Amino acid sequence: MGNRSKQIAAIFLCFFAVLGSIQAGSLPDFTELVERNAPAVVNISTVSHGKQGYHQFHTPENMPIPENSPFNDLFRRFFDEEGKGEMPPEDSESLGSGFIISKDGYVLTNHHVVDGADEVIVRLSNRKSYEARVVGSDEASDIALLKIDADDLPAVRIGNSKNLKIGAWVLAIGSPFGFDATVTAGIVSAKGRSLPSENYVPYIQTDVAINPGNSGGPLFNLDGEVVGINSQIFSRSGGFMGLSFAIPIELAMNVVDQLRKDGHVTRGYLGVLIQDVDRNLAETFGMSRPQGALVARVIKDSPAAKGGLRVGDVILMFNDQLLRNSSQLPPLVGTMAVGEDARLKVLRNGKEIELTVRIAELPSEEAQEQPEEAAAPDAAKSNRLGLVFSELTAEERKKLELSNDEGVRVEEVHEGPAASAGVDPGDVVLMVDGRKISSLAQLQQIIKAVPKGKTVAMLLLKPQGPVFVALRAPD
Repeated sequence: MGNRSKQIAAIFLCFFAVLGSIQAGSLPDFTELVERNAPAVVNISTVSHGKQGYHQFHTPENMPIPENSPFNDLFRRFFDEEGKGEMPPEDSESLGSGFIISKDGYVLTNHHVVDGADEVIVRLSNRKSYEARVVGSDEASDIALLKIDADDLPAVRIGNSKNLKIGAWVLAIGSPFGFDATVTAGIVSAKGRSLPSENYVPYIQTDVAINPGNSGGPLFNLDGEVVGINSQIFSRSGGFMGLSFAIPIELAMNVVDQLRKDGHVTRGYLGVLIQDVDRNLAETFGMSRPQGALVARVIKDSPAAKGGLRVGDVILMFNDQLLRNSSQLPPLVGTMAVGEDARLKVLRNGKEIELTVRIAELPSEEAQEQPEEAAAPDAAKSNRLGLVFSELTAEERKKLELSNDEGVRVEEVHEGPAASAGVDPGDVVLMVDGRKISSLAQLQQIIKAVPKGKTVAMLLLKPQGPVFVALRAPD
């Protein structure tokens, strides 16, 4: 090799060495963070005597296993239709994680880790084990507070997830599959995620590797502060797929404070049923873009009713916080103190107004009766939307909890705008284009008067509750 070739090779070697050092320097070093915080992370094992047991780990939806998979029989044995690992009805054990939040022995974990357990054992990193007492547990937020009889324990530092930025590095410590003190890292993928059947937790989404046994473990930021509690994964296979969800630590600590003080959790209550505003509905309300929470129902005698909220209102802001979608509202309401006043900015009939609503306590159980289907007489002819209607009887209105002059039933849905929008036979039309529907004749007149090509909002009472849909009148 000539001198010139040697010089070129040397230049390339120097270039790649510098590039490697730059790349290495840009990645975080977690060693000090782990050394300082790992002793405060604990392994939690539970025993249930003679009860149906489960592998304690949450998944937001079912996990279908391909029929031809060699693991099909195995997963059918260990995972039921709700995504929980079913065990024989005898003494059963499960594993999870947790972390010490105070030197006098308070430990934080998930509700689903200790739910139904007769014994809860907390094992520290130094291998010492303690039988824990469940101070309190809250299913809605999936938070449980434990207490062990020990002093001068290592405790984590509590941070604030509100300061997290999308793309920031985070780290988890836990016991996946029973492997104690396992460390995994990743980035924040999103914030304020809403999951199915989870109304009160705005989850932190990460790509940190989380598996069964990580539940209840801490999620740290680079400052070594706990910013979340690892709780759920989204998986179609039962294993990690890059979608992990953590409970924001400030929400968890609010629950902890209530559990320590009262032994239970109270939540704020507004008294509305809401839905998202999609592109078509935004057009009907004269909005430049979809945003906010559309009020589909106002519960009678609720704070919302007393505060002046109406069906068809779009809540744009709650206590000065802009609502991008409806899922942001329940956590904001739920974390408010009972008796506190909430400030709402609402879009009504194309104009923004401000309301003040005094928050009440969420009832322990809200009766949600399903309306019964009933045959209706004398259906009218199909209209330009492809719908056939019929009047409701007084008895039907009573069953549906409607007033004496409210609602018209959908009898048939033919091909047309209504079918495309999701209108179904049996739905009850409550409102069209901001006007309350009191009779079949009035409804037919409103539909007839809708200009060609105009999109209007129709409020339907479906078996699952009231829902707005957007209908475009045919040209």
